[in-house]
Amino acid sequence: MSSYAWSPDGSMIHMLTAAAEDTARTAQDKAGFNAVVYEEEARLNRMFSARVGEKIDAEPRAVTIPGYVSAFHVAPDGRMAVVESAPTPLVDDSYTAKRAHIIDLTTGRVARVVETPGKLGDIEISPDGRQLAMIAAVDANDPADTTLHLVDVATGQFRPLNAGAPEAAVDAEWLADGRLAAVIHKGAQSSLRLYNNDGSVAGEYPGGELILTSVEANGDTVAVQANAPRHPTELFTWADGGFTRWTTHNPWLADIDFGNQRTLTYTARDGQAIEGVLIEPVGRIPRGGAPLILNVHGGPEAHESNGWQTAYSKPGQVAAGQGYAVFLPNYRGSTGYGTAFSKEHQKDAAGKEFDDIVDAKRALVAEGIADGDRTGITGGSYGGYASGWGATYYSDEYAASVMFVGISNVISKFGTTDIPTEEYLVHARDYIWDDWMDSLARSPIYHVDKANTPLLIMHGAEDPRVAPSQSYELYRSIKVRKPDVPVRLVLYPGEGHGNSRAAARYDYNLRMMQWFDTYLKTGDRGAELPDPRPMLAEGTVGTGSSDD
Repeated sequence: MSSYAWSPDGSMIHMLTAAAEDTARTAQDKAGFNAVVYEEEARLNRMFSARVGEKIDAEPRAVTIPGYVSAFHVAPDGRMAVVESAPTPLVDDSYTAKRAHIIDLTTGRVARVVETPGKLGDIEISPDGRQLAMIAAVDANDPADTTLHLVDVATGQFRPLNAGAPEAAVDAEWLADGRLAAVIHKGAQSSLRLYNNDGSVAGEYPGGELILTSVEANGDTVAVQANAPRHPTELFTWADGGFTRWTTHNPWLADIDFGNQRTLTYTARDGQAIEGVLIEPVGRIPRGGAPLILNVHGGPEAHESNGWQTAYSKPGQVAAGQGYAVFLPNYRGSTGYGTAFSKEHQKDAAGKEFDDIVDAKRALVAEGIADGDRTGITGGSYGGYASGWGATYYSDEYAASVMFVGISNVISKFGTTDIPTEEYLVHARDYIWDDWMDSLARSPIYHVDKANTPLLIMHGAEDPRVAPSQSYELYRSIKVRKPDVPVRLVLYPGEGHGNSRAAARYDYNLRMMQWFDTYLKTGDRGAELPDPRPMLAEGTVGTGSSDD
């Protein structure tokens, strides 16, 4: 059983389970006939309802559900459920074709479908069961589900509450009195907004230094998850317009010296204002500027907030403590600034979106914050694409690059990704065969002739989103065509589109900082390759010498 929900009166339990075992296939596998037919062996989840209490259903009743169900929500009266379903289990369908189905639990039949046109996010049922709060895209080409909608359960009709606003709805929760609480991100900041039952705004409460990420309600208690520049996510309660901290998971952070962190807005070459988050080195910015790491988010339908910015693949305060400045730009294509801004990158891969990143460097150099000769770039996924582009097309701008699960060949990426439809609808807006040369020209491998930036490439060996072959291609192109340029490829067995295991994450962070210390901090692009096994070299793992 993957998930379950009780009816409000506790008399029924509704269960989402995996597909029934295919005994014939299991027998074939055991006999060695384990060939897999790519994208053609989808197994759909099943849903059951059972009565509990004094009398327990020995045979739970099957509920007919459409397609592949990923989640469901039971209404307060227990008579209706909202089922999130896509035609197949394919990730591409979950992005582009997932819809909300309203199911009558008394009959087990689909009453209606909410025909939203694009990506679908958080869904919540109102206390009276008459409305849904739904965070969804406004059209099929909207890069992200960031607009809050109200849905009439009786008709399936929906209407947006904040369409076109320069913001992103992140999470929502109905309160017991019928009001709706929503976490709203506005650029790099956040707030808690309350809506009346009719969709009018009842009030808005800025998070201040807090970056709110989710909201829950139970009776009169409203709780939020939030982080801040000096602590990761904690729980807070909200009352009377203010937030009170509930938890402290990392008290030791009170003894740490942090680099000053703030938002910074600069002007791109075409006049567009771009915001980002700046972390200054601990202590002070040296004369002539600090070594700078540009940390580029993926998506690009995501955004950086002025909260906790340190993670295994994000240098953040770790780098600040070692004398670096770190800047995280919300370049064009980012969310948090409205749908129009998030569409600005479409049909222009590696164009003005990556120009914005170079313009961030130049602005920071002009302000005396960064050393232009000691600026590096890193990021994962689309941020990895930016890092590969920075090491090739924009190589003269960057003294070092660390590319993670990134794109190097737009043409072969299309043929190896698990999200081709999403790529077409919300990014490329053209297919690669519409203009082969344009796709090739937007690929880092096409610009390897310009490469003089030391490049560390890291990739999960089982990545289905951006195939590891993307990293192989760029590594091999540089290795053969530019043999004097330092390049290294590191693969993580068992990891996908991002590292999930603690050892792989720690290893990643050590390698990233080792690479920047070798090439960026020194400004020496010709330095020798660092030790290929930094953990053993530093004596953090193992009992033998680094030569073992």
